[in-house]
Formats: sequence, C-alpha cells, structure tokens
Amino acid sequence: MEENSNKASSLRWKILRRALISSRSSTNSHDRSETSVSRKAKGGFGLIPFCLVDNGEVESEALVHCSLAKAREACVCYTLPNQTATKLFLYQRVDNCANLDDFRICNTYDIDNTGLVCSWPSEEVLAYYCLSQLDLFRSKKVIELGSGYGLAGLVIAAVTEASEVVISDGNPQVVNYIQRNINANSSVFGSTKVKSMMLHWNQEELLDVSNSFDIIVASDCTFFKEFHKGLVQTIKCLLKKEGPSEAIFLGPKRGSSLDDFLTEAKESGLKLTVDEIYNPETWRRHESFIDNKATWPNYEKDHCYPLLVRITL
Repeated sequence: MEENSNKASSLRWKILRRALISSRSSTNSHDRSETSVSRKAKGGFGLIPFCLVDNGEVESEALVHCSLAKAREACVCYTLPNQTATKLFLYQRVDNCANLDDFRICNTYDIDNTGLVCSWPSEEVLAYYCLSQLDLFRSKKVIELGSGYGLAGLVIAAVTEASEVVISDGNPQVVNYIQRNINANSSVFGSTKVKSMMLHWNQEELLDVSNSFDIIVASDCTFFKEFHKGLVQTIKCLLKKEGPSEAIFLGPKRGSSLDDFLTEAKESGLKLTVDEIYNPETWRRHESFIDNKATWPNYEKDHCYPLLVRITL
C-alpha cells in the first residue's frame, strides 16, 4: 500500500535520476515502482495505424518499437482512417537515457519535458476525435496547445479544411520538431495555413494572438497542477470573444489533477461540460482494455482513459 501511495511525479523523477546516474544500470533494473507509474502503452488505443519509415521502406508495426529503441530519432507514418487514407509523417526523438540538456531547457523555460518522450495516447484519441468532427473545424482558425509532436494539429490541418492551424508548445526543442513535421506534410494541407509557435501558458502578454482563435484543442495538458492557472488564462486570452468559440480538451483524470483544473476554470468564469462516452470506437477499446488486461497490462481508467472537456467563455 505504501508503494501505491507514492505520487506519480515523484516516481518519474526517481526513474530520471537513475537514468542520469547510469543508463546501463537503469536499463538492467526494473522494480515495481517503475512499471506501476508508467501509463504509456506501446500502441496506445490503436485508433490510427502507424509504421516506422526507414530509408524509404516501411517496416511492420511489430518492429517499430524495437527499431525506435536503437535510434536517436525516427520518422513514423500514420495512415488516417478516412476515405483517402491520408498519410502523415512525424519525426520523433528517441532516447534510451535522460539528456542533461533537457533538464537545462526545462529549468530555463519553466516547462516539463513530456512532449519529447513520445506521442501520448490522449493525443491519438484527440486526433481520432477530430476526424469524426470535420464540420466543426471547417473554415475555422485553430490552435493546439501543448502539442508534442503535433499529431492532432496535423490531422486537423490535413483533413478538416480549417482556414488556419497553429501547432504550439512551450518547449523550444518540441517546437523544432513541430516545424519539421509541418514541413514534411505540407503537401496535404491544401489551402489551410499551418505554422508552429512557441507558447508558454504563463506568458503575461499574448497580444499577437489574443482574441484570435475559434477553436483550441489540447490533450493531456492538465497533469501538472502548477500550470493550471496559466492554462486557464491562456484559454480566456486566445478564444475569440465574438461569435461561437470553444476549447476542446481530452485527458485522463489522473487522480485529482483534471478535477482541480476544472475547478480553476469554473472559478475563472469559464463554462464547461465533461463527457465520458464521446466516441463509440474509443469507448469500445477502453472496455476491451478493462476486460482483457493482456492487451494493455497497466491500463487503468483513471490514468489512461481521456475524458472530453468542452470549454466556452
């Protein structure tokens, strides 16, 4: 019981400390605290098929993670489950150990480093949800917050006929990858304007982009409670004050972190709704993970299943 009471964040830093001391020993030692805190699955919800692209050749999905572990970075091809089977190519960094430069940049910019770790399951669920809501984004100006490698933003840019898509993150390393991924997929954006942006939620002034966006999207952005207030203020600043506008968030409860964010949002005057069953296929897969633990061994609803939060001014 004592082990289960440890905070997830403390366990993550414990893992990082081990990696810094010795990547070799970290690789060879696996205690129960490491496996219990890691909520990332190799394939996530499996809603969007993907494969590793290597020197122009596509390997089978079964080899993706074995191959990724040997490389500094990789290019992953996502095939969207739409009528045209649109392909998106995302460059992603791959490391076997912690990088001291990452900690330096996190301290300098007061950010976390989760955007570089992987494409998280909630991002895939958000991208899949956007595929089912094409009319919602058509002719709209959209920004993705805390984008990581930008899968959801790229999906919106590629298939929804949005007028403009801004894919943002507060980590300059992540923003560099976002721009590479925008460049790699420019041929599928049609007339949609797409750009990257470095955006820190605690910026005091966002004059260049304030009152600019019809829709904000974000996934798994409420875990760190110290960013809640800045995130709420960013939403209020970015959304257009005239006409309909909204923020669409997807993320797991993760203990009290989501509820605490919702409380902060309500107290600031924002209106919101929370839905658990918002997409039949996502819900079906969630139920299958609950019923068959072998498909996602450390799957827990509180930590893994993203709820849909829709926020308006």
